[in-house]
Amino acid sequence: MYTVAIFASGSGTNAENLIQSFADTDIHVSRVYCNNKNAGVIERANRLQVPVCVFNKSDMNDTNDLLDLLIRDSVDFIILSGFLWLLPTKITDLYKDRILNIHPALLPNYGGKGMFGHHVHEAVLANKEQESGITIHLVNELYDSGKTLFQASCPVLSDDTPDSLAARVHALEYEHFPRVVSEYVHSYK
Repeated sequence: MYTVAIFASGSGTNAENLIQSFADTDIHVSRVYCNNKNAGVIERANRLQVPVCVFNKSDMNDTNDLLDLLIRDSVDFIILSGFLWLLPTKITDLYKDRILNIHPALLPNYGGKGMFGHHVHEAVLANKEQESGITIHLVNELYDSGKTLFQASCPVLSDDTPDSLAARVHALEYEHFPRVVSEYVHSYK
């Protein structure tokens, strides 16, 4: 059995997809960690009967409460699913090469602090890119700079809006994220 924790900040559609995909497998989601008390992911996790830990920056950076909870839950891997804060080194060091993130662009382009969600899609469209997509990568102490594990692309259409592009990118996320996480977890040595 592999135990994963999901960190999320927003609506939680990817988190929900992961939880549902791992049901009845050897990957157990122990808890959803959320830094936004009003995030939709909380309701989704509650509906799927996954415990939730809501925390603030001080909880994460100034105490060991989150780290202690991860250890108490015997978490093997952390999955960032729309989580917008940089993890402190006490977490990235303990979970080196065991934290995965999904980014809604083809890194190294359109990554870094502030590049998330619609900000990414607006930038892709403003630069008249021909394609966009997703990157699933390992997490280190810098935004979006860990080793790339997987990328998938989709075309950027001439009449795209940030919403229409986001819909195609989300489809790639839902299709590939659970599989890539599962493959990585099972192959990790």
